[in-house]
Amino acid sequence: MGDLFSQNDIWKEVLEKETSPLHKHLRLYSILPSSPRCKLCYAPFGGVGGLIMRISGRERSRMNPNMCGVCERLAKDHPGGAEIRLSLLFADIRGSTNLAEKLGTKPFSDLIARFYNAATDELIKADGLIDRLIGDEVIALFVPALAGPKHAGAAVRAAEGILRATGHDKNGGPWVPIGAGVHTGSAFVGSVGASGVSDVTALGDDVNLTARLASAAAAGEILITEAARAEAGLTTDGLESRHLELKGRAEPVDVWVMRIGAGVTARQQSKTV
Repeated sequence: MGDLFSQNDIWKEVLEKETSPLHKHLRLYSILPSSPRCKLCYAPFGGVGGLIMRISGRERSRMNPNMCGVCERLAKDHPGGAEIRLSLLFADIRGSTNLAEKLGTKPFSDLIARFYNAATDELIKADGLIDRLIGDEVIALFVPALAGPKHAGAAVRAAEGILRATGHDKNGGPWVPIGAGVHTGSAFVGSVGASGVSDVTALGDDVNLTARLASAAAAGEILITEAARAEAGLTTDGLESRHLELKGRAEPVDVWVMRIGAGVTARQQSKTV
């Protein structure tokens, strides 16, 4: 039991303190090209950056392709985690089933890869921690160690950035339709695994809530909970309020709707104070 408490203390320090190794590695490796990257330290797997990482002994894990071998071993050797306050971002493709049917397997796969790369670039800019790139969805955590105490604002900026990077602010419309959800709350973040494969993820009710928000967002919309709005310092001027009945939740959820579209600027929608 003492070892477990010790491991959880380590995770709490890594996730909450800006002096943690996680912060240092992300800052260093994020400047190297190119995607895809390790979800924890942002070590690149492709291009010149990937070559540099392989020479230095930090290559893609064979067991978990979303992580480098070094981070995968750390996660395996340090089971556990910590409950922390953080902000969460889910963004997914609207109507992906119809898109897959319309485009065919290879073009749809290329579209997903382009979406992943665009989202990853925006998350790096906003100091987000990539939880998962899976299916038609991107999930990111904004923890104090990386995004600082104003992690809610970073999550909102990342959501805006992803919608702009996918063309929602263009007159011709987006090259892929995206909806997003942002929430601030608490979650257990740490290493989980089975059959010898370890991964780092977030678990808890607030994670599930954010997933539901993204599912309820229309293309070009970011649904932001009141908790995230308040911590991000967003005014409500120009934001639509919406009362949502979400699947699996007993009580309705009140959110603010930020829209990204041609002719609509972020600062027309909100103001960070």
